Amino acid sequence: MRRVLFFYGVVVISFSAVPARAQWAVFDSANFGQNVLQAARALQQIDNQITSLANQAQMLVNQAKNLAMLPLSTLSTLQSTISQTTALLAQAQNIAYSVTSVEQQYQQAYTSISSSMSDSALFSQAQTRWQNAVGGFEDALKMQARAVGNIPSDSSAMTQLVSASQSSAGALQAAQAGNQLLALQSRQLSDVVAVLSSNGRAQDLDRAREAAAEAEGQAQYEHFAQHDAYVPGAVSVFNDGN
Repeated sequence: MRRVLFFYGVVVISFSAVPARAQWAVFDSANFGQNVLQAARALQQIDNQITSLANQAQMLVNQAKNLAMLPLSTLSTLQSTISQTTALLAQAQNIAYSVTSVEQQYQQAYTSISSSMSDSALFSQAQTRWQNAVGGFEDALKMQARAVGNIPSDSSAMTQLVSASQSSAGALQAAQAGNQLLALQSRQLSDVVAVLSSNGRAQDLDRAREAAAEAEGQAQYEHFAQHDAYVPGAVSVFNDGN
């Protein structure tokens, strides 16, 4: 404490010591509890954000799997097999698998038989029809052999595709495996159609040959009937003078 005194006209300033008070820290439990709650809420929000980011990351991973391409493709093998079958059909003997070819050759060899034709012409047409029938059966046998020969490769492709479908990482891979299995079935159906067509062609050519043979026999009979009938006459065997 400071004091001001006047002593004989002189200002005297004196100081007296004041005892200092002790300083004690005060703990506010309510404020501390509030801070702890706020920190806990902040940690919970951070944990929620981490969980959300993890879920989003997993979703992206799943989307990437669903968009992953199937590493297996049997398309080239299927196309090669179909090309071989198509080439074999194109090698059909005599009467090809063509509407125009069937119309022209069928009319020439099967429906143009008449009694006015010579024996050599009738024989030539019969020879053509026989060759067509034999060629048709040969073509059918070749096609059957081709279809049977495709079975091992089809079995291998089916095994690979089923395994790929079962172990697919995502929806796209499973769908692609399923599509390739459908393509394999379609290729197998094309073999069935080719075999049925070749068999039907061979049978139809043989039936047409039989029908033409009947027409040929009728034409030969009419050709023979056009000649003058035999007229009997008297024949002298022994000399009446003897």
